[in-house]
Amino acid sequence: MTTLIARRLVQMPLILAVIYTLTLTLAWLVPGNPLENPEGRRPPPEVQAAMQRQYNLDSFPRFYLSYLENATGVRYVRESLSGEAGRRAESARATGQAPPVRRLFDLGPSLHYRDQRVNEIVASSLPVSITLGALAILIALAVGLGAGIVGAVRPNSAADLATLAVALVGISLPSFVIGTVLLLVFPVWLGIGSVGGWGQLQDMVLPAVTLSLPFAAYIARLTRMGMIDALGADYIRTARAKGVPVRGILLKHALKNAFLPVLSYLGPATAYAMTGSFVVERVFNVPGIGQHFVNAVQNKDLFLIMGVVLIFSTMLILFNLAVDVLYRWVDPRIA
Repeated sequence: MTTLIARRLVQMPLILAVIYTLTLTLAWLVPGNPLENPEGRRPPPEVQAAMQRQYNLDSFPRFYLSYLENATGVRYVRESLSGEAGRRAESARATGQAPPVRRLFDLGPSLHYRDQRVNEIVASSLPVSITLGALAILIALAVGLGAGIVGAVRPNSAADLATLAVALVGISLPSFVIGTVLLLVFPVWLGIGSVGGWGQLQDMVLPAVTLSLPFAAYIARLTRMGMIDALGADYIRTARAKGVPVRGILLKHALKNAFLPVLSYLGPATAYAMTGSFVVERVFNVPGIGQHFVNAVQNKDLFLIMGVVLIFSTMLILFNLAVDVLYRWVDPRIA
């Protein structure tokens, strides 16, 4: 177990470096001027040239190295050890200015949101996306496990066919279609819930349900197939012969083995639910990180694009590592 964790942690910087390089290259090649504001007005050419030099937007290699140095904390450590940070703070105080705020992992300033840094945007919006994703995964687990067990206990029955049909719909329909239908039915037609709010439980239900349906559909299919295989195993027949109650056979014996494929799926699913709810956040006007990422792509805000991608990638790697650890804890036979 320790070897697995150590190996994954050693691999993580290499994986993030590859993701960083590919993402920045693609974002850099996208046409557009990141210094142009939403109203379409541009700064004077001399101001624009000065800003490009200040943010290293005139050179891909300089931007690549400077952003990587700031985001990884290398610059923070280097300035702390060399005393450069202290000299800069003393110089600022001597001129009557406030010392510059230093961050260990500095993701840079946003080029789209004036006077805001990417760290501040992420700190305010990422908890919203995490809350929405966690609720979606809990709903998906409850619905998916229940539907999968019902379908496995009575295969090819009306209940089984109904769960398979719902699962097919959940996988096939895009999130924006499901979200739009839920908005029309509940807040508009029935007057239940709210449109565009956030902060109360009633504001979270519809976005969480919309985000959870594709995950619930996959979990239901995985659970159904795993339960059908488990219920036909020899140890289940032995448990039945010993008079073990049906509930104990389903939940204690069969579900434990059937849950392993679901556990493997939960790693990337949880990471995606907590960080990839761009469409759902847009439909329901949820103030999460997905809204900012969409705006960053549209406005070529390189600092915000790279900051969000690095955070999302780190979360995905860590969630997959957690799933691998849980997998070996649930089934010690796995090396």
